[in-house]
Amino acid sequence: MRVVLLAGGMGTRLQEETVARPKPMVEIGGKPILWHIMKHFAHHGFDEFFVALGYMGDFIKSYFLDRYNLSGNLTIDFARGMVRREAQESEDWSVNLIETGLTTNTGGRLRRLQQWLDNDTFMLTYGDGVSNVNLTELLAFHKQHGKVATVTAVRPPARFGGLVINDGLVENFTEKPVAGEGWINGGFLVFEPTVFDYLTGDESSLEANALERIAADGQLAAFHHADFWQCMDTLRDKTYLEKLWQSGSAPWQSWEHEIVFCPNCNCDRKQRENFDRTQNETQEH
Repeated sequence: MRVVLLAGGMGTRLQEETVARPKPMVEIGGKPILWHIMKHFAHHGFDEFFVALGYMGDFIKSYFLDRYNLSGNLTIDFARGMVRREAQESEDWSVNLIETGLTTNTGGRLRRLQQWLDNDTFMLTYGDGVSNVNLTELLAFHKQHGKVATVTAVRPPARFGGLVINDGLVENFTEKPVAGEGWINGGFLVFEPTVFDYLTGDESSLEANALERIAADGQLAAFHHADFWQCMDTLRDKTYLEKLWQSGSAPWQSWEHEIVFCPNCNCDRKQRENFDRTQNETQEH
């Protein structure tokens, strides 16, 4: 399963941070938010990434190069002019860093990756949002419905703190209440290669052009996720995510949860159970 990460935007609403680095490299808990997203995908067994670069793409390339070259121990033998690297345990990822243009729109960035993606189902998300969405169940849902695309529908957090008031007294204050109505595109999408039929040039918008047309054709499914989801559009959002991380109970930190493997294959038991159940339901219908 190949995963596309859109990481080329300029992040203008987070200029306090993005003047010095691309938005996906803004750190939460000392790690880029892009790393957090990739850890969540890898936890579900999806670890072949295609990162669509644009604004300050070299910054992202340098991060991954440094992570590979500078992790673990280094021994420098000045007399012999040799450097020996002892690698430490690290992520088992394949990361493809692809230049997709400085001003290319979201659909255009995806279109530039077509040569690597036009043979099978693939996943896609944005490089600035975290969630505890069950990606295994998302993929099973997509396969079951057989549409061109599946979007994860989420309820956005309200912009301002929520109050529960009784007789003039605040009984409860919630910093990030979930909006009471409406579902939005939360990223974490699944596509069939036919999505490329809906994309034109670099100016093509994945949302305004492709997804709108796919929906009009009755080919867009929605996987409802009512649990945690948070994008990082503003400095306030970043501060909120940092607070959750420092609390030690960040909802999106799925990789800290225990994985139980099947005895006969190298997969997550829950993933296998979900797959088997989906296959049985498909056969029954």
